[in-house]
Amino acid sequence: MLINTYSAASVGIDAVIVTVEVHATPGYDFTLVGLPDVAVKEGHERIQSAIQVSGIRLPQRQYTINMSPADLKKEGAAFDLTLAIGQLAATEIVQSRLLSQYLIMGELSLDGHIRPIHGCLPIALAAKNNGFRGVIVPAENANEAAVVDGLEVYGFESLTDVIAFLNGTTPAEPARVDVDELLSTYAFPADIDFSEVRGQQEVRRAIEIAAAGGHNIIMIGPPGAGKSMMAKRIPTILPTMTLSEALETTKIYSVSGKLRKATTNCQLSTVNSQLASLIVQRPFRSPHHTITDVTLVGGGNNPQPGEVSLAHNGVLFLDELAEFKRSALEVLRQPLEDGHITVARNKLSVDYPAHFMLVAAMNPCPCGHYGDLKHPCTCTPAQRHRYMSRISGPLLDRIDIQCHIDAVSYDDLRSKADGEPSANIRERVCRAREIQTDRFRGTSVHCNAQMTSAMVRRYCRLDEAAEQQLRMAMELYGLSARAYDRILKVARTIADLDAAAHPEQPVTGTLSTSHLLQAIQFRQLDRADWGE
Repeated sequence: MLINTYSAASVGIDAVIVTVEVHATPGYDFTLVGLPDVAVKEGHERIQSAIQVSGIRLPQRQYTINMSPADLKKEGAAFDLTLAIGQLAATEIVQSRLLSQYLIMGELSLDGHIRPIHGCLPIALAAKNNGFRGVIVPAENANEAAVVDGLEVYGFESLTDVIAFLNGTTPAEPARVDVDELLSTYAFPADIDFSEVRGQQEVRRAIEIAAAGGHNIIMIGPPGAGKSMMAKRIPTILPTMTLSEALETTKIYSVSGKLRKATTNCQLSTVNSQLASLIVQRPFRSPHHTITDVTLVGGGNNPQPGEVSLAHNGVLFLDELAEFKRSALEVLRQPLEDGHITVARNKLSVDYPAHFMLVAAMNPCPCGHYGDLKHPCTCTPAQRHRYMSRISGPLLDRIDIQCHIDAVSYDDLRSKADGEPSANIRERVCRAREIQTDRFRGTSVHCNAQMTSAMVRRYCRLDEAAEQQLRMAMELYGLSARAYDRILKVARTIADLDAAAHPEQPVTGTLSTSHLLQAIQFRQLDRADWGE
């Protein structure tokens, strides 16, 4: 008897439908083809034990199983449940009438329990896009898959539960997750707020501009000035994620096996069973400077998303930027420019999204006190030059806002007045983002930092006085064409923040001299000579 069951294989952050063809004939043999890896082949032993312990007698047959498409490598133990149901259906222990309507995935333990799998959300999305009625998954993955609207999701604890459902002997209720509630009830962390930051008004302004336009930013200053403290608070002033952003971010964490840990860090006023279903908090990733190139951008023998993809739709914070390996920093150039990273292997090439806001912090020199009037720098000009040259020009070109940060004064530290809270800053940022949403409606661009060159020409026009100022700055500091575009993008964001503060004034495409000069001021590394 020939039976088809359906599963899926992850490719990048998406999933491809896999048809499992099971042919049972008289005899006693087991053949599995279709490019399965060792974990898939070892599933035969797990399946046999799970069936026996569950009290089911599987007839002796010659089973020939093909996993199609045959040229796509099948990896992991998530195919156990699909293979088991296929064998049981081929021997008529399980009825086959529902098998064409449901995609089945799950890892089996030796006692018949179904263990959770990675990449359940992409699998559920693939099932919906390919016309399946629903999915049958491990109980621990049910809420994750249930965020996909219009799909029946059944989560089961054991193999016998799945058999009872397919045979119609035990009805089951599909899992349900209120996605709107998850998005609307997200609460920003109460213990991390910009009100705790003392002083640093200029840097706070730079961070607000960066958040409003999605711009990359680097802060250069002495130890203890508050660089890391402010960086960790940037997610609290970013707009809440849309459903499409939340789904895409969750897919990345799902295939990398980091979903449960990421979602439990979110503060939600929902029941615990829904906590591991959707990421609604913008990611904040802060890898150590000893990170390898592959861990940063993704890849490996079994390609996995890297930190740049885990920071998708959020913040990638690189503290002590100059301490990172030069090779690790250089691989950032392509995702910063294109918003995705391509991992190529001999027989596989996958794309991972990587639209993130880069936030970097570093000292101005090895001792950390260059430019500090109270703590004289002990470094030689050659040491300072060598230290700063660890950051290449092409990488700095891709950082829109470059600002110096001074040590906090004693009066600011002892001030009893709180700084401006994140909620107030976030309100201004959100109003500026709404202007950008209207401006780029119908395109794939969501914020000013993502504008193409054509969009820059259209939305960042200069009056005659501003044109002269920009010409002088380009010639004086020797700025590149990329820096030219990024100055205009930052100026556009500053204008949007001003427009958000004065909604009665119409938003125009012409930038004033004031907006432009502020943007030029944020190219401090282009204007400084740290070797002198």
